[in-house]
Formats: sequence, C-alpha cells, structure tokens
Amino acid sequence: MSELLRFVEIEPATEATASVIWLHGLGASGHDFEPIVPELQLPADLAVRFVFPHAPQIPVTVNGGMVMPAWYDILAMDIDRKVDEAGVLASARAVEMLIEREIARGIPSKRIIIAGFSQGGAVAYQAALRYPKPLAGLLTLSTYMAMPVIPSDANATLPVMICHGSMDPVVPEQLGQRAAATLSELGYSPQYKSYPMEHMVCLEQIRDIGQWLNERLMPPNQ
Repeated sequence: MSELLRFVEIEPATEATASVIWLHGLGASGHDFEPIVPELQLPADLAVRFVFPHAPQIPVTVNGGMVMPAWYDILAMDIDRKVDEAGVLASARAVEMLIEREIARGIPSKRIIIAGFSQGGAVAYQAALRYPKPLAGLLTLSTYMAMPVIPSDANATLPVMICHGSMDPVVPEQLGQRAAATLSELGYSPQYKSYPMEHMVCLEQIRDIGQWLNERLMPPNQ
C-alpha cells in the first residue's frame, strides 16, 4: 500500500492549524464520520482540518471472501486472536503517509490527532503509538489492540482517549478494557469512557470527544 489513501477532507473556516485523521470501521467509508464534525461543537478559532481516509477494497475472509472496504483482513470471528498483522501494519504505514502529508502542509506533528473506530481503531493504535514524531493524541472508539506495539520514544506519553459501548456485540467491551490495561502497563494514562450503547457512537460520547479534542488542540497561549 504505497499510494496515498483516498480521503474525504473537511477544512475549517480559517487556515488549518491542527488536523485530525479519523479511520472508519469495516465495510464503511471516509464519509461515515463526516457528519460528526459539526456535532463536536469545536470552537471556530481552533481551525481543525478533518481527514477521513477510505480503506482499500480487499477480500475479507470471515465474509466469505467478499471484497469490501477494510483496513486488513478479518481471519476469524474471534477478531482479537487470529490477526492479519501484515495488513494492520500496511494500513498503519498508509496512515503515516497521511500524517507526513499534513506536516508537509504546515501542521506540526504535535497538532495532529489520530482517531479510529473499530477496525480503524486497531490501525490507529499502531500508527500513532509507533510514529517517530510527537503527536497531539490518540482517540480509539469501540476497538481493540490487534497486536503488540512497541511505542516510539516520541509518543511514550501520548494522551489517549478510549471509548466503548457496554453492550457492544461486535467488539466486546472487554477488548477495549484490555487495550486500556495494556497501555497502562506500557506507562500511558489512558482516559477510558464507557457508554450504554452497542457498536456505534452516541451524542454524549460525541460531546465528550469534542471536549477532549478541544483540550488537546487548544493553542498553549489560550
């Protein structure tokens, strides 16, 4: 996956000074989280650019080999035990290319947040924690840590927010809690929030995410 991913991009009203790269889940597209941007209620002067990449179309084993948007193959129904590690890492590298694109456009790495839902969140863990330049934060939603990660020194204290539904039938909340525990063992202090929902997002959660993004991206002189 050496080509730049296709993406949906939402620019702020003024010149962007920060970026959020947000990965969708299995079978969705970059348009999936596009409607969430105004619901975050970020202040206009925060000037955040949102980049929603589209996953490539690949055959997915658990769906009978059906071709669909996926960040990596799902090899078995117990999604956390048999993992397409090569696929996860390839998608993480593709996200790194998007980070580099933002830096080239004048956004400092410390003003870039990586976010991901479900399968996209598993990739976000790898992309953000291993990235060699300091990032602003990592947001993971209804997801799991698909494989071990060796964090870079630059992101050894990266702020992390983890959100999960307590009634999630697709990615059980236990997997979200396990990811939080793994991060704690690695020396992180993840913020963990559970919501009474299934494999989805809810308004309360969106408001919490908006507040967290605001805290992470607010210019230091304000």
